[in-house]
Amino acid sequence: MESHKKYVATTTHDPEHLPLVIERGEGVWLVDVDGNVYLDFSSAISTANLGYPTHPEVKKAVLEQLEKIAHAAGTDFFNPYQVELAKKLTSIAPGDFEKKVFYSNSGTESVEAALKLAKQSTGRNYFVAFIGAFHGRTMGSLSLTASKPVHRANYFPMMPGAVHVPYPNPYRNPWGIDGYENPGELVNRVIEYIDYWVFNHYLPPEEVAAIVFEPVQGEGGYVIPPKNFFSELKKLADNYGILLVDDEVQMSLGRTGRMFAIEHFGVAPQIITLAKSLSGGVIPIGATVYDASLDFKRPGSHSNTFGGHALACIAALATLNVVEKLLPHVQDLEGVFRDELGGLTEYRGVGDVRGLGLAWAVEFVKDEKTKEPDTKTRNKVVLESLRRGLVLLGCGKSTIRLIPPLTMTEEQAKLGLEIFKSAVKSVASTSPL
Repeated sequence: MESHKKYVATTTHDPEHLPLVIERGEGVWLVDVDGNVYLDFSSAISTANLGYPTHPEVKKAVLEQLEKIAHAAGTDFFNPYQVELAKKLTSIAPGDFEKKVFYSNSGTESVEAALKLAKQSTGRNYFVAFIGAFHGRTMGSLSLTASKPVHRANYFPMMPGAVHVPYPNPYRNPWGIDGYENPGELVNRVIEYIDYWVFNHYLPPEEVAAIVFEPVQGEGGYVIPPKNFFSELKKLADNYGILLVDDEVQMSLGRTGRMFAIEHFGVAPQIITLAKSLSGGVIPIGATVYDASLDFKRPGSHSNTFGGHALACIAALATLNVVEKLLPHVQDLEGVFRDELGGLTEYRGVGDVRGLGLAWAVEFVKDEKTKEPDTKTRNKVVLESLRRGLVLLGCGKSTIRLIPPLTMTEEQAKLGLEIFKSAVKSVASTSPL
């Protein structure tokens, strides 16, 4: 860790609360440089969804491809591997319309491509995004990100034209509505805010290219909106000819029990962005899947060096095939997590528990009535869990996400949940009232 600090750029490491130095991975387990073994509930930020070092089927496909070609300059030359993956992605993505795929290397790049597609296809330049959103750290996607001030500090000016509105967070929202008890009221308030307060006061809707959203907010706290939110949002968008951009970078490929998280809400966006787990954590790859009618109008309008990387595409294709078979298993494990975590709100300082599939969150607060975030307790639970052999990651201001590999067995899941609950109980019993 000391050598890392000396030689490697400062990013998001937290040596105080997450002092983990990984040497290798074995299935759903991580082993540090001292030989300590940990059960993984982080999936490398929902990237290693198939476990470590990689799923056997993905490994086999990658090794076979290495005997052929790895990088084939896919944006200048043609190769069959990117076509095979594009056929698969366009066939499984929601929406009864023809689709195309742009390949990149990461989530933020897939979002950048979405912004360009939306701008050039509509001739409009404004975007609506949500408070609590995370869409990346490059300057275009950063303009849409609004989950933590540190992401944007010292980087002004960003891309102009991004307007943020409240997300329908059932647990905490500007109106103090209990979105679990009154989901319809919360959804109506958000739609009204966009349509009346924003579109009728300062943002001309006919100049808005797209509304960009995460079906389940990731870095913002694993926030799940009411069931009917996106259908109402689509009505609003369609009324003004505005596109919907669905950022699935963290929540797609089985994480919520569906291939795409938006499938829980019955809406087909015109653009979907992917990355993270797309290649099973083996090779960086991003993808932007979009309505073919939005395609770039001229060659050279957008491109990159590693897009359509042959090896990455083959890894992604194998990953998709494995994930499809795992979806029923993830849906079964959702019930285990729901049952095991359901009683946690009885512990002092646990404000909310929420989740879908294998995307779960526990939010810590100083007071259940005021809902003041308790970052200190959250961090203590992360560290105490690590000491007991469980790897976790925080998100939002005071939330822990529980996102194990999709390959985890029920027995392993229950073991991890037991460790987590014991850590929460230990920290809660020592926390002041």
